[in-house]
Amino acid sequence: MLQFTDRGIYCPDGDFYIDAWKPVNRNIVTHAHSDHARPGHRFYLAHHHSEQIMQLRLGKSISLQTTSYGRSININGVQVSLHPAGHIPGSAQIRITRKAGEVWVVSGDYKTEDDGLCTPFEPLPCDTFISECTFGMPVYHWKPQQEVVEEILKWWQQNQGEGKVSFLFAYALGKAQRLINALYPYSQQIFVHGAVYNCNEALIKDRVEVPEVSRAEPGKDKNQYKGSLIIAPPSAMNSTWMRKFGESGTAIASGWMSLRGARRRRAADRGFVISDHADWKGLQEAIHATGASQVVTTHGYTAVFTRWLNEQGIYSREIQTSFEGEDGW
Repeated sequence: MLQFTDRGIYCPDGDFYIDAWKPVNRNIVTHAHSDHARPGHRFYLAHHHSEQIMQLRLGKSISLQTTSYGRSININGVQVSLHPAGHIPGSAQIRITRKAGEVWVVSGDYKTEDDGLCTPFEPLPCDTFISECTFGMPVYHWKPQQEVVEEILKWWQQNQGEGKVSFLFAYALGKAQRLINALYPYSQQIFVHGAVYNCNEALIKDRVEVPEVSRAEPGKDKNQYKGSLIIAPPSAMNSTWMRKFGESGTAIASGWMSLRGARRRRAADRGFVISDHADWKGLQEAIHATGASQVVTTHGYTAVFTRWLNEQGIYSREIQTSFEGEDGW
């Protein structure tokens, strides 16, 4: 039902693409991260919670239709519906079928842990499941979110005692809002970089319940920010903007922080292992829940994960795509 082309994942019967990476006529977008929602398409379809953020990133002039989770849309005789992926607000799995025929599901990026912000991941029974496997190796095992939150709070409190600003670096869309939502109940002394602030504002317009926090502005009195937490994108690390806030402690929030040496290469004081992708166990659980007889793996440790699936008796093959995986780290 789906083909893998040099432009993206294509449905010939419906004449549409999913997360196309080159310009096409009709494109269904799983979520608003830049490696999946790209410019140049004539027509876009996405979830309601992606509307403002896609317009922020791609321009107000894009031709965009939005829909809710679970609603079936007929596209040239093909039934298409979007279902929660749990990756970031508005992220969706794409379910495709013709009449009572076989069912294909494109996962997009997903995680199986309920983070308290996104609509939680929904397992979808299907015949073929196209799954990301960004962290498709046994070494990747995530702690429960609350444990990581407590680690961050302890680090932040230590910096407060030393009169430092705490910089927590995380992707501006998705990870940043997840951290704000999880940390805000403990302290409202949270500020954000402008890129995060703009994403927050767009998501709030889309009725995503993100706590409203202020933009960090380095031109103001440095003492205003002492002891506070500033959430910023990775590009702000060691920047002129960051240095204007005075003495600071730095930390990175990413699944890659589970690798020895990753934090050192990024020159941060701390690394907190928290990802918006499924870990090794989460990938297995998601795939088993689909009951799929065929799994196609994309971006990540595709070779390792495909081999493991085949060893378990689940037919699997890997496809190369232009998706990047975890947060650009």
